[in-house]
Amino acid sequence: MTQYTVFLDRDGVINHDSDAYIKHPDEFHFIAKSPDAIALLNAKGFQVILITNQSAVGRGIISVRTLDAILKKMTRGVEQAGGRIKDIFFCPHGPNQGCDCRKPKPGMILQAVACHGIDLKKAFMIGDSAKDIECGKNAGCAINILVKTGNGERALAALTEKGIVPDFLAGDLYEAALWITANFSSQNIVS
Repeated sequence: MTQYTVFLDRDGVINHDSDAYIKHPDEFHFIAKSPDAIALLNAKGFQVILITNQSAVGRGIISVRTLDAILKKMTRGVEQAGGRIKDIFFCPHGPNQGCDCRKPKPGMILQAVACHGIDLKKAFMIGDSAKDIECGKNAGCAINILVKTGNGERALAALTEKGIVPDFLAGDLYEAALWITANFSSQNIVS
C-alpha cells in the first residue's frame, strides 16, 4: 500500500518568516504547534517531506552550511515533539535564474516522487504562498492547502485573482493536520 505524503513549505508554515530571510539558526522560531502538527501527521501514517525555496543561498546571503544548520535545528525540534521529516528538498536559486525547481514549478515535488516512489493521488501540499499552492497543483498533488500564517492572507488574494482555489484554508499547520487526519484515510483518499 502506498503511503500518504504531505509536502510542506518551511517559512511561514513551520516557522515564522522574515522579509530579511532566516539567516542563522537563532532566527529560526517555530510557529506554535507546528512540530506537533508534523508529529500528528506521522502518527496517522503520513510521511512528511519539506519542499522549500531558499534563494538566500543563491543570493549569497547564507551558505549551504548555514542553511544546513537551520534545517538541523528544525528537524531536532520536530523530533523532540515526536515527529519526523522524511526528506528535505530545497531550491537555492533566485526567481530569475530559470531553474526547474523553484516553486511554483513542480521540480522539487517531482524529484521527491522519483526518490521515494510517491503516489501524487495520495499527496498533499501545504503552504502559505500562492507559489506553494500553484506548485502542488502543477505537480498533480491531490489536495493543496493554504495556511493563513506567513503570507497566507496575501496569497489568498493572489490565488483568487488567478482563479485558483485551495482545497482547504487552514489557520495554521496544526489545523491543516487535524483536517487531513480527520478526513483522509485509506478508505477515503482522493482516487
